[in-house]
Amino acid sequence: MHLTMNSAITILPVDDAERARRFYTEKLGLPHRGVTDDGNELLGIDGGPLLELMTVSDGKHSEHTALSFEVTDIEATVRDMEARGVRFQDYNLPTLKTENHICTTDSEKCAWFMDTEHNILCVHENLGGRLEYQL
Repeated sequence: MHLTMNSAITILPVDDAERARRFYTEKLGLPHRGVTDDGNELLGIDGGPLLELMTVSDGKHSEHTALSFEVTDIEATVRDMEARGVRFQDYNLPTLKTENHICTTDSEKCAWFMDTEHNILCVHENLGGRLEYQL
């Protein structure tokens, strides 16, 4: 049997769906697409991947990057997001250092931030062209 996939939905745990929805729409500019039958907020660009904000009661969130948004100009994106009130994380570790909030490797530039629910998010710019995946 061959499974055909048309789209993907990332589901993030949130403590307060309304607060999280405001962050994603106002700070990141994601369009609100409505509410699911079970009351979760749905966001995303028409025809693209969707983001579902699922209210959880245990307050558990990922300790690693839960979602990364690909951008074409990370420096401009970071400036724009900071102007909207997004606070970026800075790192000075042996394997990860940021300068002006951005970590640069041979293949990409990345900058990390948290949403209002303490999910770790990232914006990244590929330096070597679009990554191709084969399953």
